Amino acid sequence: YTGGDYLVEEWMLQIPGEKWGFLIITMIVILILGFFIDFVEICFIIVPIIAPVAELLGINMTWFAILIAMNLQTSFLTPPFGFSLFYLKGVAPAGVTTRDIYRGVMPFIAIQILVLASLLFFPSFYGMG
Repeated sequence: YTGGDYLVEEWMLQIPGEKWGFLIITMIVILILGFFIDFVEICFIIVPIIAPVAELLGINMTWFAILIAMNLQTSFLTPPFGFSLFYLKGVAPAGVTTRDIYRGVMPFIAIQILVLASLLFFPSFYGMG
């Protein structure tokens, strides 16, 4: 046992902005990781590291889980490894290119990010505050 979890926990507790800084940075990191790795790996690697820190900061864990789930849902649509985009390509007509699918999904990614931001900054609107 090396105590790496405590090292990461101490580092994350020093993020400027306390609760809000932690939430914003965590959501950005999860979104960026979602560009390259699957949601299952993010859940197994990142969530066990950040959940105890969120709890120490007094973050409602239900709200935090919803934020993570919404973020993971968004990452499921993002290129280059958006798995749902490849599923769609598998059932799309032959004339539809991967580029067409990537362009077509951009408005939905923007909507997802806006909803994620509203969840983050207006939790009482969703019954979480």
